[in-house]
Amino acid sequence: MAAHGVRQALPRARHPTAQGSDRTEAERAGRSRAHHPSARDDWIHRTWGGPDALARSGYAWAAFQGDRIVAVSCTYFLGTAYEDVACVTVPDPRLQYLALDCVNALCSDIAARGHTPSWTCSAGNRPGRLLAWTTGFRPEREYAHYAVGTPTATGRVAAG
Repeated sequence: MAAHGVRQALPRARHPTAQGSDRTEAERAGRSRAHHPSARDDWIHRTWGGPDALARSGYAWAAFQGDRIVAVSCTYFLGTAYEDVACVTVPDPRLQYLALDCVNALCSDIAARGHTPSWTCSAGNRPGRLLAWTTGFRPEREYAHYAVGTPTATGRVAAG
């Protein structure tokens, strides 16, 4: 099951920025893979052709702690009317509001481009759904997603 939501016209949540961190556009850290949260989060920049391309795209926001990216939010799929939002963070509760700040900044940019932000995630992705809700997205529909062909994930047992 997956869920799809569209951002509502709600006031943006405001939270204090985590101590010792700052927010800026993603271009600042597009120089090295070492700056990204982890190799397991490479999916966030795959649709843009890599971290450098995403950083130069103008479709991403990142939060930093020193030179290290601790949260990234970007347009994952770019359509003619909608931009689907994606976000990754390091698993540190002290940095939890930085993802919120990145998503809010990205959604403001999306609206300025005349597009509507959307959010799609697995129904079982509780942190993703909570972040979406907190930033003003509301569920529009839930659906089952099916795929055919060779599985791309390794180490998983195929159903059947």
